[in-house]
Amino acid sequence: MNTHTPSDTPKVDLTNCDREPIHQLGRVQSYGALVAVSSDWIVQHASENLGAILGTDHAEAVGRPLSELIYSDSFDRIRENLPTLDVEDGALRLFNVALNAGERTFDVSLHRSGRHILIEFEPKAARASTDVMTEVYPHIKRISGKGDLTRLARDAARGLRALSGFDSVMVYQFQPDASGKVIAEDRLDRTPHYMGMMFPASDIPVQARALYKRSLLRLISDVDDGGAAILPATTLDRQPLDLSLAVTRAVSPIHIEYLRNMGVKASMSVSIMKDGELWGLFACHNHTPRYIDYERRTAIEMFAHLFSYELSRFEDAERDKASRDMNRLQTQLMAYMADGRDIASSLLSVSEQIHAVIPHDGMILYSDEEFFSTGSSPTQEEFMGIANMLNRSIDSGIYATQCLTADHPPAAAFVDRCAGVLAIPVARRPRDYLLLCRRQVIETVNWAGNPEKPVAVGPNGTRLTPRKSFDAWSHTVEGQCAAWSPYTMHAAELMRTVLLEVFLKVTDATNQERKRAQEQQQLLISELNHRVRNILNLMRGLISQSKSSAGSLREFTENLDGRIHALARAHDQLTAEKWEPSSLRTLIECEFEAYAVTKSSRVRINGNDVMITPQAYTTMALVLHEMATNSIKYGALCDSTGHVDVFLERDANDALLLTWIERNGPPVQPPTRRGFGTVIIEKSVPYELRGDADVNYKITGLEATFRIPAKYITEAKAPDPAVLPKDDSGPAQPGNAASLSGPALVLEDTMIIALDAAACLEDLGASPVKICSSVGEALEAIDKTVFSFALLDVNLGDEQSVPVAQKLAEQGVPFALATGYGETEDIVRVFPPCVIIQKPFSDAALQNAISATLG
Repeated sequence: MNTHTPSDTPKVDLTNCDREPIHQLGRVQSYGALVAVSSDWIVQHASENLGAILGTDHAEAVGRPLSELIYSDSFDRIRENLPTLDVEDGALRLFNVALNAGERTFDVSLHRSGRHILIEFEPKAARASTDVMTEVYPHIKRISGKGDLTRLARDAARGLRALSGFDSVMVYQFQPDASGKVIAEDRLDRTPHYMGMMFPASDIPVQARALYKRSLLRLISDVDDGGAAILPATTLDRQPLDLSLAVTRAVSPIHIEYLRNMGVKASMSVSIMKDGELWGLFACHNHTPRYIDYERRTAIEMFAHLFSYELSRFEDAERDKASRDMNRLQTQLMAYMADGRDIASSLLSVSEQIHAVIPHDGMILYSDEEFFSTGSSPTQEEFMGIANMLNRSIDSGIYATQCLTADHPPAAAFVDRCAGVLAIPVARRPRDYLLLCRRQVIETVNWAGNPEKPVAVGPNGTRLTPRKSFDAWSHTVEGQCAAWSPYTMHAAELMRTVLLEVFLKVTDATNQERKRAQEQQQLLISELNHRVRNILNLMRGLISQSKSSAGSLREFTENLDGRIHALARAHDQLTAEKWEPSSLRTLIECEFEAYAVTKSSRVRINGNDVMITPQAYTTMALVLHEMATNSIKYGALCDSTGHVDVFLERDANDALLLTWIERNGPPVQPPTRRGFGTVIIEKSVPYELRGDADVNYKITGLEATFRIPAKYITEAKAPDPAVLPKDDSGPAQPGNAASLSGPALVLEDTMIIALDAAACLEDLGASPVKICSSVGEALEAIDKTVFSFALLDVNLGDEQSVPVAQKLAEQGVPFALATGYGETEDIVRVFPPCVIIQKPFSDAALQNAISATLG
């Protein structure tokens, strides 16, 4: 173990190594043969081992049609699948193909390389007793849903070693400086060797990283394999074949030397991609030569794709957590400001909460030329030097560094108090900052060998030579703080947005951004007031309409219940958890189903559906609501003869034109009073979406055209049945009619809902039904009575029903949850397993929930 501190060793230009043409080596590994054919399928190049692999000497193959070398049906199969190669870096893979009269079958790979099609043949090993996908699936299951990156990487390394049979598998993560760190390792001898160690960026040159992005799996079956040359060696323009995507491509001599120095006889690298970039590698090593057939390698490649997906899920979860943490912080900050505190005192009041989200040792706020600081941080004079550097160097985004002295040398004077900073601009004019500081952390970094690799002078100048030793080598790093994690950086970006909003609203009264924010806030307040009043009025109207058209009390109850649930479904669309683009046609239909009762059949929607973004969706939901209710109250749908035509089409700029035409209704008159509803119709699309709204009150009927800009529009796609919103409001399922007996419990803090639920339970046979409104009251009731069933509201004012659910579960009493939030992850995680129904729920929905619970 060497201990080292950075020396003054001069840096060496290593670009010669990065220029090594590893994609033009002109050879293949011996486990496969290669031919290059022209567009008319004439063999123009062949590897020397073609005779040993395919049975036709390479010299005889060159110049002949491929159809003369292999079976005609195999040739036809290749030609039929040729369109697979038309995508960028596309490859055709065929497994267990009979190519000639021999007993062997082959795995075949095809891809385009310049003007050629490269075809590679690998003799198929003996068929395994089980399908390779049967082996892969259990390992995919084991890596799904892991709670942290360490477990995810460790289980992936273990699964890949089981699939590949290699002696060791490492998960190698690229760092921001292109060096690599081993974050997981699984070895046959169960002894960690490289775990936690760093590998310098020069170990994987630039052109190698580029190839790893294009060709996701690379097998080197035997480092001592001399391979087979491809002849002729060059094309007519005297260039070697580009073997970038060739699966049998031979290995660079430098890399062979590198592997030998590691004591490795065979290796396999599998790329780990994330967001289109190379995140890391699975590095597999073996102490003896090892070959894996192409079909299994393809399955391993799929395993790596699934790992990349789980990696994205993990990082998305981290970002979601940062968003939730920042939302809580924003709520606390706004609460302080609502009490009349200024921004500085409000921020300092939530400093502990900021520390919980973004750990730091000191904080500075510089606003309106005033300086505030807490904890271990630079002085005001020292900060002004940092601020000047930031003003010169960054834009309005955040700035983070582990080593402040690298960008601001005077920081060396206070490195013991502040070695690294995260700077968040909190205003545009003047440039103010929230600065989070971290102290120096003296760290020992372990490397797999000396990262200052030796150099040698050869005919091509100074270049790298593979290092001879991979023994652990360490050096001490000073003058740096702990790294700012991706979670921290995302939280900082969210905080920047929050603070910009706060400063625009509170401290910059003349700024146009603040004016727009205030106008939008006023619109939202007015909208909320309008919607609440309208919903109350709509409930009254629904009751009146249902009463006048119903022939019996039961019919009245069912009609009213169904219409209320139609409103609830429309609300669910607006507040979907994923907040992704949604169908405009569905929105229109939902509005009319909710508000037009039986008249929705008189609404015709013409044109292709589109998906609109959440911002446009909320705007159009309000506009369409106003249009629909106006039509029902005063327009074409207020009588029995009128109809509404809605046309969806795209203009020359790909914007969406939504045209609304009403016909055969009563005579139309322009509104005599411009209420808020009229303002919403005429102003929302231009104001919120920068679109257009043209409303004409013609004598033949209302006509309106709304233009939604293209940036808010995406093409419609068929909904995925797996993710459609669950609707449990339908009739009770036949054959599963719920039946209760004995006492039942209702825990609900809203009296009307509690009485309605209790009546339903009594109708199903429960007697008596105990109604409680608090956790304490319910726990006391459970101690006195053995209940046969319980219905629990999730939220009860300032408490939740978790203790009641846990006690019922301990006693084995079946229960269901009722909530307005839906089946969210938080509820599922906190409560014991149970059925969850959405508020408002119908009698049928409650019956279905009871059936599912008791079943």
